[in-house]
Amino acid sequence: MARPTVTAWKRMKLKAAILERLNAPLVLDEIEVPNLECGQVLVQVHRTSICGAQLNEISGTKGDDKFLPHLLGHEGGATVLQVGPGVTQVKKGDPVVLHWRKGAGIHAATPKYNWNGRTVNAGWVTTFSEAAIVSENRVTAIPKDIPFEIAALMGCVVTTALGLINNLAQLKIGQSIAVLGCGGVGLCVVQGAAMVSANPIIAIDIQKQKLAMAREFGATHVIDTAQSDLRDEIRKIVGPRGVDVFVENTGVVKLIEKAYELTSPQGRTILVGVPRHDQDITIHSLPLHFGKVLTGCEGGNTEPGSDIPRYLRLYQSGKLPLDRIITHRAPFANINSALDQVRAGEVGRFMLEMPS
Repeated sequence: MARPTVTAWKRMKLKAAILERLNAPLVLDEIEVPNLECGQVLVQVHRTSICGAQLNEISGTKGDDKFLPHLLGHEGGATVLQVGPGVTQVKKGDPVVLHWRKGAGIHAATPKYNWNGRTVNAGWVTTFSEAAIVSENRVTAIPKDIPFEIAALMGCVVTTALGLINNLAQLKIGQSIAVLGCGGVGLCVVQGAAMVSANPIIAIDIQKQKLAMAREFGATHVIDTAQSDLRDEIRKIVGPRGVDVFVENTGVVKLIEKAYELTSPQGRTILVGVPRHDQDITIHSLPLHFGKVLTGCEGGNTEPGSDIPRYLRLYQSGKLPLDRIITHRAPFANINSALDQVRAGEVGRFMLEMPS
């Protein structure tokens, strides 16, 4: 794939997808670029993928959003166009991963853009725009031969999944793992589990094409919960004790409860999916006092500066086949229809291509 052209960025405006109000399509319009402050980096975004976190922000999963209107997106592949005062980790012309986990460098102030007289807020990293101002500690330089699509995957989906395997699950050779929800993160978790020789590796979804992909990435068993009872099928595979690690990606309360129930007495239930702010789970908590673990996943506790280069070396050596995670592509102008497709649950990872 040809590498996108880097724009000589002299414009004072850029095209962005703005979350103006919850549960509504994003607004595609131009916003004005402010001057860079200490620790800020201006990047040209070439590729960005869509994470479930953006769907949650749009739907107000965490409750009222006091920052509206604001920008979205937290995994992208980009080129540095300009650096602000104090920046030392990257320089103009560097290809970079845009990531939401803190890395090395300055934790800069968040930018504010002007949109026809209104202020558009942004976090320390955003990617749903053709260029963006990001904090220095949200960019990691990468080799020039890494495709920007792969760089984008390093921003969240890959680092979350592999960090989960290494840091949270601490999955050992021969331990069992179940992965409920086989979108981008779930498929990467399956890959990571296969790389550390887990067994069995159980992939769970209601989409047959996702289960087929999970098989390709190393799942030893698949469960279609549209056709089978999850409890019965898990017990057929691992017995009544349950699995050593259960990864829940959907954020659906009843499925979180089921995942915890089907985790072994000294096992780990790891929540990647986030329930709505007004929904609570109900569990039998006594096993938590005797070695069972229930925990949330915050990006797999990834350290971008050390972890991203390691994962990229695996990709370059052919041991981490990430290209197949990307099941859909579209121009940035089609972002709202892309979001609808992700909501429908039929996507591995959806990659948006920015204009050169």
